Amino acid sequence: MIGAFRHQLRTVLGTRLGLTTTGRACAVQFGLLSGAVQLYLTFWPDSSLPRGTAFLAVVGLSLAGGILRSWPRKQVGHEFLRPGFRVNIEVGDLFAQPGHLVIGSNDVFDTDTRDDLLIIHGSVQGQFLHRVYASETARLDEELGAALAGAQPVGVEERAAKRAGKLVRYPLGTVAVLGLPARRYFLSAYGTMRNDLTVDSGPDQIWNSLGGLWQAIHLHARREAVAMPVIGSGMARIDSMDHTSLIKMILLSFVTRSRRSVVCKELTIVVRPEDYGQVDMLELASFLRTL
Repeated sequence: MIGAFRHQLRTVLGTRLGLTTTGRACAVQFGLLSGAVQLYLTFWPDSSLPRGTAFLAVVGLSLAGGILRSWPRKQVGHEFLRPGFRVNIEVGDLFAQPGHLVIGSNDVFDTDTRDDLLIIHGSVQGQFLHRVYASETARLDEELGAALAGAQPVGVEERAAKRAGKLVRYPLGTVAVLGLPARRYFLSAYGTMRNDLTVDSGPDQIWNSLGGLWQAIHLHARREAVAMPVIGSGMARIDSMDHTSLIKMILLSFVTRSRRSVVCKELTIVVRPEDYGQVDMLELASFLRTL
């Protein structure tokens, strides 16, 4: 709680965009309040209200009101017209979202969370296995196999080279579509599971994989609401981009693709509560307005 407050305060008063936004909000508040005071003094010139006290009250209320108006929220959104669709960014639980979900994956679509060797239990992939498939790894693997039946592998590793996990590699951007029409799960391969069991990815790989993801959603989501995590913010080891930059890339890719034809009517990017301190909501709100 205290950490979130410090993050919000730093966003408002510790960044150039925050100071600019707060300054503008304070100026608007000052104009409205000072106008109201002038109107009051015009109609009641004999008022006993001291001019100095009134001025200080207006300044104080303007500062408080400006900070409150620019205070970063845990949810921002923007409505786009022609074609019509909406984008949201919010802090919360991905699996509590209604509609279809996107789950990040690697190029071999590993699912095993034992000992956190391949997939970490608390990651989005790990939660997907335990919360959606009730920890039934065999059932998930069987459905993945069926979903990937039409995908062309790009190679098969030898067990001697890769000591654990799956061996069949698929192109980055491959999407396995699971679930029923009412609630689809789009498992998107955006990183390479190396033979040393670490995941390797980067901005180019994520950007290219997003194209395949939007196409799969366009074909299978029936234009209904879709929620997704901040892909690339976990174990993909993308050190060159922070959470805010990753979200910007996802937004740019989605809006660009949606200008061609609607992917879905609403996309929500869900930030984990523990990652909120790494996301600048003011900057993202401003970025959305420029798209």
